[in-house]
Formats: sequence, C-alpha cells, structure tokens
Amino acid sequence: MDRSAVTTSSPPSSDGEGAGATAPLPSGFDLTSLRFALAWLLPLAVAAAAWRSPWAAWAALFGWQVVFALLEFVPALKHSPPAVRATAWHRFCIRFHVPLQAALLSLALWLLVRAAAAGSYGVGEAIALGIAVGGVTGSQGITFAHELGHSRSRFDRVLGWLLMTSVLYAHFMVEHYRGHHPRAATHDDPASARRGETLWRFLPRTLAGSWVSAWRLEAAQRTQLRRSWRASPLVWATAAQAAWLVGLAVGLGPLALLFWLVQAGHAVFLLEAINYIEHYGLVRARKGSGRPEPFGVNHAWNADHVSTNSVIANLQRHSDHHMQAWKPFAELQALPGPELPTGYAGCLFLASVPRLWFAAMEPRLQALDHLRSHVASAPGRP
Repeated sequence: MDRSAVTTSSPPSSDGEGAGATAPLPSGFDLTSLRFALAWLLPLAVAAAAWRSPWAAWAALFGWQVVFALLEFVPALKHSPPAVRATAWHRFCIRFHVPLQAALLSLALWLLVRAAAAGSYGVGEAIALGIAVGGVTGSQGITFAHELGHSRSRFDRVLGWLLMTSVLYAHFMVEHYRGHHPRAATHDDPASARRGETLWRFLPRTLAGSWVSAWRLEAAQRTQLRRSWRASPLVWATAAQAAWLVGLAVGLGPLALLFWLVQAGHAVFLLEAINYIEHYGLVRARKGSGRPEPFGVNHAWNADHVSTNSVIANLQRHSDHHMQAWKPFAELQALPGPELPTGYAGCLFLASVPRLWFAAMEPRLQALDHLRSHVASAPGRP
C-alpha cells in the first residue's frame, strides 16, 4: 500500500489525534510569517489589471490560479514552515484584506459604470470583471471571513459577516460554525462530499442544503435563547444583501447588478468547490448511540504546500483546524492525516473534471479503507 496516499510526509504531531492538546509553539515574531503578506498580491494584481481592461483582470486571475497549481508540483515547496504562536501581525494580515476587498469592489464598480456610460463595456466585460473579482472575494475573501468567524474577537466576527455579505452568502456565518463543524464528514452535513459524488452533483445539494440548514439552526437558537428574529444577524445580513442588489440595479444600472451577481457566484463556487475537496469520501463512524465518533485526523484531506498556504491562511492544514476550531491559522499544524494529490489550487482543476478527480482520489480512499480494516483486525483491539 502506498502510504503517501494516506498520510503526509511530515512527522506526526506530538499532540496525538484526539484530545486537541498542542505542543508549545515558538513565541515572538517569526520571519517566516512575512509570507502571509503574499496574499495581498492577488487583489492588487487584479485591481491593476482591471484598470487596463476586464479581460486583463480575468487573465491575471487565471494566470495566478495556474501558477499556484504548478508551484504545488515543486518538491521544495511541498511543506510550509512549522506552526508559530499567533501575533498581531497575523491578525493584521487577515483584517487588512477587508479594506483591500472593499477597495477592489469599489474600483471595479467605478470602472464598469464609467465605461458603460461611454458605451465601451457591455455584458461580456461585466462578466469577465465579475469572474476576476470573484476569484479574489472567493479564494481569499471567504477564506479570511472563515478565519475571522472562528476568532474569539467580536470585532473579527463582524468583519467576517461583512465579507460574507459582500458575496451574498451571509448564511455561511451560521451554517458553517453551528452546522458544518459538528457534522463534518457525515452524511448529515450538506458541505461534506460523498464518495463517488461529482463536484457538479455536489454543488446543488450543498447550496440548497446549506441555506436550509442555516435558517433551521438560526430558528433553533432563537427558540432556545428566547430571542426575537429582530435580533438575528442572519435576518439583517440577508436584508442588507437584498437591499444592496436593489440599490445597484436602481442606482448604477443592470451591468453593475450583473457584475455583482457574477463575482458573488464565482466566489461561492470556489468556496463550495473547496468544501467538496476538504472532506470528499471521508465518513466518521457511528457509535452504538448513533452519534458520530469525534472528529479525528483522518476525517479531512490535507496539504501543506507553502505557496498556497501562504495566501489562504494555512487552510490546507484542515484536520488540525477541525479538531481545534478556535486555533488561529498561524498555530495550525501539519498533522499526519489523509493527503491530497496536490494542494487546493491544483485540486480545483482536478475536481472540475470528475474522471481525473476519481482517478486521483479513489486509490487514496482504498488505502484508507485498507488501513482502517487492518487497525480494526489488530490483535487485542476491543
């Protein structure tokens, strides 16, 4: 059996698989953390290209995706630096994306409206610009909103709500934390892909299921806490999304509305495509009570490529993230869990072509099946 299909080549973490204790981390600022500033290059590159033309912005985004996918095949870049203790620098790297994204969206709207008034932009340009900007608001905006939502800081969580509202997906801020994390790697979770399920079949299931789940969870909390719906951030964020779309259509015209819908749609596609990749085919066993076993190392797919980790806040260290959801991204460790064939950038291309995705993932799932059966049959195991 090829163990590289099952575990990462990094050494096992000293904290073990289940309890969530971590080894002491280095304190103080670590120069390797400067790499997280690389994330700012994407919105800046797309903004600079958009100034030239929507097609240049689209090309800049696509070029970024291809380059990062190729970098994941460079052996020297396969591993990221070890975890370090989170500092003000790490928090700044995440928070700074909020004004960057706001500036990018504002610039795109201004360029679009100005050019449309002159008759030089039409539907094609609005779509191209939306795809380019959505690549930023999805790959980074949603990723950083996710990190902010896991923060213990109320200010950070508000920033997370703002970022998710900007891509018309505010219900993520309810469903992800109260729904996905408790149910990940089970068939009860709409954001966990099943074995043999294509990305294109997963998308409608997760889009509808996540929306319904978010409102059910919010309703349950309203009832449990005996609070009015008027105090629900989900209600206010949803209303803000609708009002913003109406305002765009009335104030800036149909092309502005089309741009916003395209950027939000592309952003959400990237989110759900990554969700598809993160837990594909992995299922937590059920106990005698019917409850799933605790989330462990083997219930998420991982990668540790430094180029991709640097621009998406270590999200590829996904097992550790689920086992300790409040842990800041800088402190996430590369645990010896199931390993993806490439990092997230490359897997996005693989997952888009089901034949390629299944060819890459089925041997890995079979290796995990073999490992589980071997462990279950080991002498002395209850």
